[in-house]
Amino acid sequence: MKKHFLSALAFSAVLLSSCGGTSKIEKPDACMQGGEITASSTIAVAETESGKVGGYVENGIYIYKGVPYAKAERFMPPVAADKWEGIRSSRAYGPTCPQGKRMGWYSDEQAFAFNWDDGYPDENCLRVNIWTPGVNDGKKRPVMVWLHGGGYAAGSGQELPSYDGTNLAKKGDVVVVTLNHRLNALGFLDLSAYGEKYLKSGNVGLLDLVAALQWVNKNIAAFGGDASNVTIFGQSGGGGKVSTLLATPSAAGLFHKAIVQSGSMLRTMEAKYSRRIGTATVEALGLEASRIDEIQKIPYETLLAAGEKAIAKVRAEAEKEGVSSFIFGWAPTVDGSVLPAQPFDPQAPAQSQNIPMMIGTTLHEFTMSTYVPSFRSIGKEEAVEHLKKKYAGRTDDFLKAFEKAYPSYQPKDLIDVDFVFRPGAVEQAKLKAAQQGAPVYMYLFAWESPVLDGMFRSTHCMEIPFVFNNVVRHAGMTGGGAEAQALGEKMSSAWINFAKTGNPNADGLPAWEPFTAEKGATMFFNNTSEIKYNHDKELLEVVRAFPTRGF
Repeated sequence: MKKHFLSALAFSAVLLSSCGGTSKIEKPDACMQGGEITASSTIAVAETESGKVGGYVENGIYIYKGVPYAKAERFMPPVAADKWEGIRSSRAYGPTCPQGKRMGWYSDEQAFAFNWDDGYPDENCLRVNIWTPGVNDGKKRPVMVWLHGGGYAAGSGQELPSYDGTNLAKKGDVVVVTLNHRLNALGFLDLSAYGEKYLKSGNVGLLDLVAALQWVNKNIAAFGGDASNVTIFGQSGGGGKVSTLLATPSAAGLFHKAIVQSGSMLRTMEAKYSRRIGTATVEALGLEASRIDEIQKIPYETLLAAGEKAIAKVRAEAEKEGVSSFIFGWAPTVDGSVLPAQPFDPQAPAQSQNIPMMIGTTLHEFTMSTYVPSFRSIGKEEAVEHLKKKYAGRTDDFLKAFEKAYPSYQPKDLIDVDFVFRPGAVEQAKLKAAQQGAPVYMYLFAWESPVLDGMFRSTHCMEIPFVFNNVVRHAGMTGGGAEAQALGEKMSSAWINFAKTGNPNADGLPAWEPFTAEKGATMFFNNTSEIKYNHDKELLEVVRAFPTRGF
């Protein structure tokens, strides 16, 4: 029987794109894209453990960018950032982690919609960005720490217009934090086979996240935040990071609520495979064990190429052993120390039993019709032929269950509706609910973008601009219209309310009850939002008989 790393991420297409958004404005200043900026040596100065930082004020929000939260040598765990004298200017984003080429730039349509900001790469990339309504004012605002997508291989805390925290901070009187951490070979190359020095190398990217949360815990009060009310939230790879932090002992007590958006990672790498990748990388570099320290000076491009070659080699070996996984390679590893066990297998982590959660996906995620134009006008007969390739003798069962779950479907929905992320999200919600601890709330984002004749539908990342109340800021993705703005107001309110109280109920939305396996309450976000109960239970039972690669 094949073993599946339940990773809930788009670690393939996710590397092609990320998300961003824009939001409508009920109040005149709710989603302004610009305005008067005040920046001087006497305004927006805050004290951190390492020294003073100088930010700027825009639209009434104090903004700090590129603040060091730690430092690290290559493959080593992070340590405290160096202290500095005077006021450190922190008004521009800091370096992003080096990563492979973003292929999405080669698609004009994707580049238009996502509008990435890839910044500038440097291995000294451990930085946080902060948006807050006030500093040094003694207030204790909820803190919302965003973990970016891109799997564990790509992305940054600035890559999408949607990630800007101004509107969320202003609307909710909350402190918003985004961050960069080590990725790919720099964050997750397991060299533990080469001795004690490299024992934690396979998880240093995860330890960076812990270090960032520790920085928030120690410093956020100076930025008007409450260290005892921290919510971590993330999408795609960021959702996987949230899932993993819930099971990371060193992160216990550093956050109090968690939101997983299209990234319910139930399982991650096992040490036997991550170590094989590490040794195969060293071999590809032509190094011997006695010269292992030379790997710390290998040029990044050479290191990454060797690592990718090693992953391909070990993946082929693992597949022969019955392992199938999208996420195979760059990801945290169950090492018995930093990460003692799989995050949500066989059960939800006991350490996070009392942490409320929100879990959800988009209706279409990686829509086939987005990338294959001919599918946009596909007929039912042709769509069914595609289904038969996967579901074979159970195609009729699939169709019957699909029509029950989505009675108003279009033929292209048969190939567009997501069955990669949602099954894992439902399973994660069930495991969380079974703990009978803090509640878990479930959603499905079904709103479809009108941009480029609707080609993106409710694709992977589409909900992010709504969550951040950035529907207008990221209009290339959302269109920025009135309906999108109205939904952005409601969704951002739900996320803010959850961050404040652990309950996402908000004005303009139907009563949102916690998820249970028995009732399966799920909030459908759309122009008219509604609660549905186990609407696709029978459909998912059919789908689960044909496991998706990596889940």
